[in-house]
Amino acid sequence: MARSSSGIVAGLTVAAIAAVSFLAYQASASVPDTLGKPHASASPKASVTKAPRDKKNPAALPTQSGTGERVVYSTDDDRVWLVGADNKVQHTFKVTPGTIDPAVGTYAVTTRSSAVTGSDGVQIEHVVRFTLVDGIAIGFSAAVNGSTASPDSTKKLGGIRESRKDGTAMWEFATIGVKVEVIQ
Repeated sequence: MARSSSGIVAGLTVAAIAAVSFLAYQASASVPDTLGKPHASASPKASVTKAPRDKKNPAALPTQSGTGERVVYSTDDDRVWLVGADNKVQHTFKVTPGTIDPAVGTYAVTTRSSAVTGSDGVQIEHVVRFTLVDGIAIGFSAAVNGSTASPDSTKKLGGIRESRKDGTAMWEFATIGVKVEVIQ
């Protein structure tokens, strides 16, 4: 009897994950063109120059990284800045990117999940998604076990991992519709 109970639980878990994945896909497919997708000028094929950096303070917010309240994510520096409406940095931190980078451009937070299983099988929390690349969700998350290890390079993974502390800061800051500026 115990064996069939565990089989039922496993089946229900798989069904729940499939349902959540399907709903997330449906939600992302119905996002208006103005949300969650790069502007026309942010085409991955476009020639993009790296935003200027402060050489004396590499953690300083790069110039030309947008204005107003926003999350700034540098794919070259693997760093995030949470910037308030007054253009002042509220929090900055290093991240470990997935194996797929989003194109440089302006996005908006489209979906959030408090706790799920990542596509790499790791339990994650404070998931903040902002785009899809070839059907792969791209977003920030923190591993419940605190790991920020580099992802398996043989898999297509869009999770940008942050520490649990930084994940909490992101979760509190990046609500649905908040702008995400991806820079090099």
